Amino acid sequence: MKLDFEKGNGLIPAIIQHTQTLQVLMLGYMNEEALKKTQETGKVTFFSRSKNRLWTKGEDSKNYLLLDAWSVDCDNDTLLVKATPTGPTCHKGTTSCFNEETPKGFLYELEKTIQDRIDQKTEGSYTSQLFEKGINKVAQKVGEEAVELVIEAKDDNMALFQNEAADLLYHFLILLKAKETSLESIENVLKNRRH
Repeated sequence: MKLDFEKGNGLIPAIIQHTQTLQVLMLGYMNEEALKKTQETGKVTFFSRSKNRLWTKGEDSKNYLLLDAWSVDCDNDTLLVKATPTGPTCHKGTTSCFNEETPKGFLYELEKTIQDRIDQKTEGSYTSQLFEKGINKVAQKVGEEAVELVIEAKDDNMALFQNEAADLLYHFLILLKAKETSLESIENVLKNRRH
């Protein structure tokens, strides 16, 4: 599929979306050279209209956008780029240039933090220590947290109920890692049940 760079005087908009959370991170513009450099280096590169040159996101801050995939819209004049950020996307230090922090985004980021702590065997990490005890201990902890949530559900203290719900969700994410599956996989099961 050939991109229509002529329509925008040599530039096409590139919408950047977080690969895992699907959160829209930013909008930039690419010319053919920027797209080629993005494909060659794996780091999302734009044509900066203010600098009048190619600009790789993160060239100063080291907060790169690592290319995962891209697709073209129906008119062949806009790109949707899926990327993994190595830090905040916005120069203001936020995840998104639209200053949007979504609950889905946070859960996926929490899942990533849990995975990192386990994979790196982070010293002193409760998460890593629990994971190292094996699937039986992780599953037991999920069961304990579920029981505590049920008990709090019968009372009228919303703060305690919410804290127990958070504990259950956190331990559930550890269990998913222990079972070598992901939140996205469970989400897909739920989506498939809608039909």
